Amino acid sequence: MAQQQQISLPAKLINGGVAGMVGVTCVFPIDLAKTRLQNQRSGQQLYRNMMDCLIKTVRSEGYFGMYRGAAVNLTLVTPEKAIKLAANDFFRHQLSRDGRLTVFKEMLAGCGAGMCQVIITTPMEMLKIQLQDAGRLAAQQRVIPSMVPALKLGAPAAVLSRSYYANPAPQVMQVSATQITRELLRTKGVTGLYKGLGATLMRDIPFSVVYFPLFAHLHQLGRRSPEDPTVPFYWSFMCGCLAGSTAAVVVSPCDVVKTRLQSLKKGANEETYNGVIDCISKILRKEGPGAFLKGASCRALVIAPLFGIAQVVYFVGVGEFLLGYTPYNIYSA
Repeated sequence: MAQQQQISLPAKLINGGVAGMVGVTCVFPIDLAKTRLQNQRSGQQLYRNMMDCLIKTVRSEGYFGMYRGAAVNLTLVTPEKAIKLAANDFFRHQLSRDGRLTVFKEMLAGCGAGMCQVIITTPMEMLKIQLQDAGRLAAQQRVIPSMVPALKLGAPAAVLSRSYYANPAPQVMQVSATQITRELLRTKGVTGLYKGLGATLMRDIPFSVVYFPLFAHLHQLGRRSPEDPTVPFYWSFMCGCLAGSTAAVVVSPCDVVKTRLQSLKKGANEETYNGVIDCISKILRKEGPGAFLKGASCRALVIAPLFGIAQVVYFVGVGEFLLGYTPYNIYSA
């Protein structure tokens, strides 16, 4: 038992890292669409929906434009997912009595995991959002001349699709995560990388509180028998998808606030915010309650497969297999 405890943590870290990298690679274009939809304001809408955003991104920035900021995510998602999944397991173990947990303690464990992960999540999201939103800002600058008449004619919610293609493709400023990091460290120090920390906590803690208990209970339903606690790998995937998408929609308003606060560069006539409360009040006053659900469907589509893949990798035990702790068996994960 002592040996199992010693090598289980490295295995869990490997599982979380592999799961994060595979998941991000699969769903990153949808995440980019989510960020751009959340950042556009009423009256300055470049994109009607997720598909419209992806099509326009490919036309103006090329196929790899959909992966702007992916390198940051792939670099930092390994420790982020590893911390999140391993921390939840750690807190569940500490809070359990005879292998049993109440729902309240499951929620506490999820809360602890959410608090731990923001160490990595906040800088990662901060850098990713700047890179993802660069194309939207460039496109908006290009359609400004045609945007003003539309506003004067009383069409504040019109989607600016015609003017988007009227001229040559906008030049997206090539900026790297390294450049952004250096500038933030030079001007604001380490705290610059943690802009929006409060909003990130406000999103990630409730997400983990909803996700982990919901997943655990759904996962138990797939057990073959009371004597055999194992479940098929596809059941882990389905549970991860369902629990992830549910939690993602629940905290979507918090994600909108976080995205707005962490966007350093603003487009024409886009207001700045002085903290979470100021951001919420301005969005409510100027855009209405519906603005808090911008990108909700995209976020659900991102989180569902991301956590489905994560849980398959985690429960299949890729890390344990790589460390030689247990034989790899996808059917008994």
